Amino acid sequence: MNDASARGPLRAIADRVMRERGLQPDFSPDAQAQLAAITQPAATPDSSVRDLRELLWCSIDNDDSRDLDQLSVAQPVDGGIRILVAIADVDALVTLGSAIDAHAETNTTSVYTAAGVFPMLPEKLSTDLTSLGEHDERLAIVVDMTTATHGDVVASDIYRAIVRNHAKLAYNGVAAWLDGGEAPERVTAVGGLDAQLRMQDDAAQKLKAAREECGALTLDTLEVRPVFTADGALTDLRPDTRNRAKELIENFMVAANVVTAKFLDKAGFPSLRRVLDTPARWPRIVALAAASGYKLQANADAIALDAFLRQARERDPAHFADLSLAVVKLLGSGAYAVEEPGKHAPGHFGLAVKDYAHSTAPNRRFPDLVAQRLVKAALAQRPPPYSTAELAALATHCTLQEDNATKVERQVQKSAAALLLAPRIGRQFDAIVTGASAKGTWARISSPTVEGRIVRGFEGLDVGDAVRVQLLRADATHGFIDFARVGAMR
Repeated sequence: MNDASARGPLRAIADRVMRERGLQPDFSPDAQAQLAAITQPAATPDSSVRDLRELLWCSIDNDDSRDLDQLSVAQPVDGGIRILVAIADVDALVTLGSAIDAHAETNTTSVYTAAGVFPMLPEKLSTDLTSLGEHDERLAIVVDMTTATHGDVVASDIYRAIVRNHAKLAYNGVAAWLDGGEAPERVTAVGGLDAQLRMQDDAAQKLKAAREECGALTLDTLEVRPVFTADGALTDLRPDTRNRAKELIENFMVAANVVTAKFLDKAGFPSLRRVLDTPARWPRIVALAAASGYKLQANADAIALDAFLRQARERDPAHFADLSLAVVKLLGSGAYAVEEPGKHAPGHFGLAVKDYAHSTAPNRRFPDLVAQRLVKAALAQRPPPYSTAELAALATHCTLQEDNATKVERQVQKSAAALLLAPRIGRQFDAIVTGASAKGTWARISSPTVEGRIVRGFEGLDVGDAVRVQLLRADATHGFIDFARVGAMR
């Protein structure tokens, strides 16, 4: 785990919570021995791998990200735009059944906590030898898509290539420039990159519009990032809001994941799909809309829900993140399921797509590494490396571990927030109810942005309700933050 010494007590808390949730915070001696023997990036295996190093590839990620999974580039074509997404060939160094692979399969995801990152793969790999770092030449799986003027993907292909990242860019800087601000230094330093990014943005917005016509939901949930001083002291938990650059990458990744799912189906391969069923709590979503003067029908309708969300964002942008969070909670959690050839797993309600397989982040998510191995086997005309039964077991395990990882991230975030809130016992905050069930009622406050449990006065509350709460307890060791309801939001 990186930066552990600078995080003080949070490191020990995160380590303990990882183990309690069935996740391994450290790599085994066998994995470390295997890692020591890996000294360089994977070599190009044969002439079938295309050489695409001269294309103007770039990465866009968080400012501090080093585990770079994908690059993108765009080219004009008659009637549309060709989009190429290069995905790091992690399988080239992380072999199926190896000790490092065993750790990745156990955890199934990197865990991002306020105490630091517990990477799914050793950082020597994920942030270096299998990362698509700036100026690095790496093997990749390329998803090649052609979009029409209306944003639909009308042609696609997948193949292996060697690529080179010409510029490592950050979401915030690119977004500010796309919105009319000053161009980041790396954009101006690489000839032609500014026009390239404008083309990518145009393609991404068209992809987004095409999905929204099918009912892809307009949501803006707040992610929270810890803020530390230079000596490692936690000072805040600040919202990390969406922006145009994040939308660019998100829309490219959704499109690439759809193409990958369809590719595997066409090859006659089973695959892991990411699914989100029609929401069971649709009546509560209808009630939330009615409270805003909007009528939704009794039957779940993604297109109608998105129309309501768009209207709500226009009417009250300041509170749209609260509404988004309530809707996300009511939609329920996504899961992994096996798609067998000739059969059809449920689609993804929130993204409004039928065929969807996580495939674009193999340094960070195990299902993506599984998808990569399936794709490479299909390209080489080899049998699938996993049986349908093995994929079914992985689907269950990956869903469980993703939930455990999310709980670890939330619990450590609550521990971090409890450290910040401890001096404020007795203070009151405006809050939004984010969870309500037999297990308890939870609400989120801002400054710092964190959830806590309403232990007094929770009767009758439901997801999306605005309330005024008083802080009763902040226990950093266990991540407990308890509130009492004292009235309606001011």
